[in-house]
Amino acid sequence: MYLKSDQEIELMRASALLVSKTLATVGQEIRPGVSTKYLDKIGETFIRDNGAVPSFLNFCGYPASLCISVNETVVHGIPDEKIIIKEGDIVSVDCGVILNGWHGDSAYTFACGEVSPEVQHLLDVTRQSLELGIEKAVAGNRVGDIGYAIQSYCEAEGLGVVRDLVGHGIGRDMHEEPEIPNYGRRGTGHLLKEGMVICIEPMINMGTYRVTISEKDGWTVKTADHLPSAHFEKQLAVRKNHADVLTSYDEINKILKKQ
Repeated sequence: MYLKSDQEIELMRASALLVSKTLATVGQEIRPGVSTKYLDKIGETFIRDNGAVPSFLNFCGYPASLCISVNETVVHGIPDEKIIIKEGDIVSVDCGVILNGWHGDSAYTFACGEVSPEVQHLLDVTRQSLELGIEKAVAGNRVGDIGYAIQSYCEAEGLGVVRDLVGHGIGRDMHEEPEIPNYGRRGTGHLLKEGMVICIEPMINMGTYRVTISEKDGWTVKTADHLPSAHFEKQLAVRKNHADVLTSYDEINKILKKQ
């Protein structure tokens, strides 16, 4: 486990903010009739135009720059010309960049137009669960405190918390120790120390927490009951009395207000 200096955290903040801007750039292009492949091209171009490279492209053989997951696809949706977004879809965009040798990683689930009250509830609860988890990401707490905050809130709202996929540490490598599950018991797991940089990313399902992985491509994760799933992710540094959030949703909020 590599603890980062203040200078290194500032370099990571730049990476995280570029991810945030990329998500906003892609998000403003989400509308009925566009393909997820088109959105991937928009994202990759923006990343490279800003002096960075996509973290995901060719990572363990992954064939795209973004993960774009629609409706019942939880994560790792591979962009495709044949996947066309429709009114009422929810579209999770997960993005990673490498800027000046440091990784940034974040995700946001966008609604395409009007969605049902049940789907809106899923989005609202998932996003709020992320904030509850972040509140626990302070030095002296444990990883289980983060997971418990997310799990207890989401399950009380009648939603399923994915077990098979977790958040993670991040730095010069995209995935570092420790793992950050979205479930757990208070007071258990890795001790959180100042200088740790982690990604908290609740993946929450409308129905069962169980998921399946595509045998065809080895990447695409879907809900076992085919009900929708939402995914939000922020990158942060653990501090003594607070979580120093490196990701910003401000640009996303601006474009959503314009739509």
